[in-house]
Amino acid sequence: MEKAEIIYDKLASEFGFKGSSGNITFSLNDFSITVEQNNIVGNILEEWLAKWMDANGIANIHNPGQSSPDFWLTPENRDADWLEVKSFTASPNFDVAAFRSFINLIIDRPYKLHSHYLLIRYKMRDGLVTIEDFWLKKIWEICSSSEKWPLKVQYKNNVIVNIRPTPWYSGKSDYPPFECLEDFLSALEETVYRYHDTHHLADSWQGRLLDRYKKFYGVSLYIPRWMDIKDKYKKR
Repeated sequence: MEKAEIIYDKLASEFGFKGSSGNITFSLNDFSITVEQNNIVGNILEEWLAKWMDANGIANIHNPGQSSPDFWLTPENRDADWLEVKSFTASPNFDVAAFRSFINLIIDRPYKLHSHYLLIRYKMRDGLVTIEDFWLKKIWEICSSSEKWPLKVQYKNNVIVNIRPTPWYSGKSDYPPFECLEDFLSALEETVYRYHDTHHLADSWQGRLLDRYKKFYGVSLYIPRWMDIKDKYKKR
């Protein structure tokens, strides 16, 4: 069992994370309030997770910055066991990754492709935060195709900004999640090719990625052509 899976199992079976609830409070001198602003909950949950892991003797390094990952779960080897934490209410509205930085980062650090994502859905009412559900997924399990692009992205003012998630937990979502890493990379490569700002990278991008991945893992990936698999991921 991988380290992220151990953490997920402990949260689920030992702690009872799903359905748990609590308040965020702030005190100045002898006056305290219950915080009702939703926009800080994600950061608080991430910090809570860091302290919970420390209290339970789970080795980790918490990265408080904006760069990946949120946690290294093997402190002595930062090239493995990356954990990203994403929190949301109602439906997933977070950014999976910044598109341009991601397509470069996975060549430099192919182990990012195997990061685990701890996904936390919560609700907040009158200051009470309740964990509605949570999942542990890989990146291809939370991404999908879309009407405009092979990979679902945030596209604003003719610029691809971020890779965006699909509601992986809902069989009613318009587009199904990818079945494997290779299919995700196929959609990503086709998006790199079609997008005007990265089209010039397309000829060499896959070769560089596959070469780097093989050097790191000793495994040859096969990325299918998008045209050969796209029907699996068309709109339902």
